[in-house]
Amino acid sequence: MRVLVVGGGAREHALGWALNRSGAEVVVASPNVNPGLERLAKATARVDITLPGPIVDLARRERVQLAVIGPEAPLASGVTDALWKAEIPVAGPTKAAARIESSKSFCRQLLAKHRIEAQPKFDTIANVDEVESRVKAFGEPFVVKPAGLTGGKGVWVQGADFQTAEEGAAYARKLLASGAEGVVLEEKLEGEEFSQMALVTDSGVYPLPAVQDFKRALEGDLGGNTGGLGSYSQRDHLLPFLTPTLREQALDVVRKSAYALKEEGSPFRGVLYGGFILTAQGPKLLEFNARFGDPEALNVLTLYEEGDFDELLMGLATGRLDTTLLGFRLRATVVKYVVPPGYGAAPRSGGVINLDEPSIEEAGVRVFFGAVEAAGAGQVTLSTSRGVALVGEASAIHEASRRVDEALAFVKGDYYVRRDIGTKADLAKRTEHVRRLLVPGAKPSPLPLSVAPPDAPPSSAGTAEQVLAP
Repeated sequence: MRVLVVGGGAREHALGWALNRSGAEVVVASPNVNPGLERLAKATARVDITLPGPIVDLARRERVQLAVIGPEAPLASGVTDALWKAEIPVAGPTKAAARIESSKSFCRQLLAKHRIEAQPKFDTIANVDEVESRVKAFGEPFVVKPAGLTGGKGVWVQGADFQTAEEGAAYARKLLASGAEGVVLEEKLEGEEFSQMALVTDSGVYPLPAVQDFKRALEGDLGGNTGGLGSYSQRDHLLPFLTPTLREQALDVVRKSAYALKEEGSPFRGVLYGGFILTAQGPKLLEFNARFGDPEALNVLTLYEEGDFDELLMGLATGRLDTTLLGFRLRATVVKYVVPPGYGAAPRSGGVINLDEPSIEEAGVRVFFGAVEAAGAGQVTLSTSRGVALVGEASAIHEASRRVDEALAFVKGDYYVRRDIGTKADLAKRTEHVRRLLVPGAKPSPLPLSVAPPDAPPSSAGTAEQVLAP
């Protein structure tokens, strides 16, 4: 099968890698040159991926049989609709269905209309003159979100990105004055965030392994909000603090939201990604994304059994998904991004990284390239965005984390990595945080809950059949 991959980041490199393992011929439409995608692609084109015309022209010229869209911007600009009009199946939602990500106000109002619980108190503001009064009436603490797309970096949280209500209001006014379609105020929730992606098509909703993403730039969840410095997944496809029952509650929100889109005349085909926070009242929806997450896709695609990924995506696109193709190995994974110094605040571009890929792979760690340029044999140049993703896997999360740290010995240069992702100490802290939320007044636990030792069997939700049942 000849498959078009739209996008040029590490997520798209991972998609191309998974398709390549399935025997598919990969064609790439990207605004940049991704060294990893260049190596595996049969054809590439440098295009503005938000313009439907050039994407369709490339797909026709290269006789592609299927397209998969990585980033959110092409979905919001109607690339999926244009490809379907050209009779090319797409594993991704239409522009109308993708509004569940591209418009946060649409998403909140959709869930409210269909009485889907598990979302925070919210308010939407479109007029800059109303900001002051609406913020005052809303109450503290709160979160300010641009209603449109911001690459995962536009959310400001009181206590982290701003301190006072006046500062939050000033940020909201700034967004509206700069042309934002609107601003969403949400109550600030306490808990642990997690990502629950699912394949959604005509035949149902099929969950993928749960992942926890790390958005803050600095260790200990400090610093500015970013696109994600890394992530981890657990062997049984749950998380150290996420029980089967709590995961099922989150999945119920995904299912109901997919049904709501269908009821509104915008049926969803593609990856629906719920960004949740586990609170004392259970999982609450922070936002939906209408595609594979980055870095979450790297965890999940690493676990996909070799073969038939192209057929899985074709079934997703056409509404005839073959559930026998849903195979994910029972292993833990950890992703850590190599980024330029200052990433998340004032990143410094142009640094050259020496990358010994053969030694990294011999250490059991995969390499996926993000926003970098080839700079010679074994060298890449960092931009101001995320550069190289290293993915380790093992029986336990902390072992996968250690493997990535060991592989970093083969990455030389001036860069930054969040080394605390997936460590025993960080897992214990997060699990204890949830335990205290769910059991008020509980004494500190000496062990993180649900963190299985390397030789432990999977939990009751651990088999592929159990985890991936619709």
